Amino acid sequence: MAVFDSQIFFCFFSLIELVDMKPVPMTVRGETLLREELEHLKTVVRPKIIEDIAIAREHGDLKENAEYHAAREQQGFCEGRIQDIEGKLSNVQVIDVTKINNVGKVIFGATVNLLNLDTDKEVTYAIVGDDEADIKQNRISVNSPIARGLIGKSVEDEVTVSTPGGEVEYEITGVEYI
Repeated sequence: MAVFDSQIFFCFFSLIELVDMKPVPMTVRGETLLREELEHLKTVVRPKIIEDIAIAREHGDLKENAEYHAAREQQGFCEGRIQDIEGKLSNVQVIDVTKINNVGKVIFGATVNLLNLDTDKEVTYAIVGDDEADIKQNRISVNSPIARGLIGKSVEDEVTVSTPGGEVEYEITGVEYI
């Protein structure tokens, strides 16, 4: 059985992503949150893990030292996430929707008010980058079926969206650029 080092795993896949080097669309808020996460990982999490490794080393035999192996695994995850964030930030394309000449259309970064024509329920979604998407906060990825169906449409347009749960009809009742 081969020993698999998690750091090697993350480095390998981070290199694959770097070769891809596609622009990463992101809102101003998304870039700020990503930079804050990176700063937290580098200034708080990484030093804590280094300290945990040093303490675990003091316990002796590293072969059977579960604390040491757990800390090394956490180090691998942390370093992998740092590389992932740095890669994204190096390719980020920040889109400030408030500075774009808006013409009432649904675009990346817009907040869209919708009326579900089947249920008469209203819902509001912000269309954001993949890394910013959080359905609990009604922030949907620009690559989601709903967002793909809305991009380029205008207020009062009716849109049929194919979702994994079937087709849903919406009317766009408002578009905000906030």
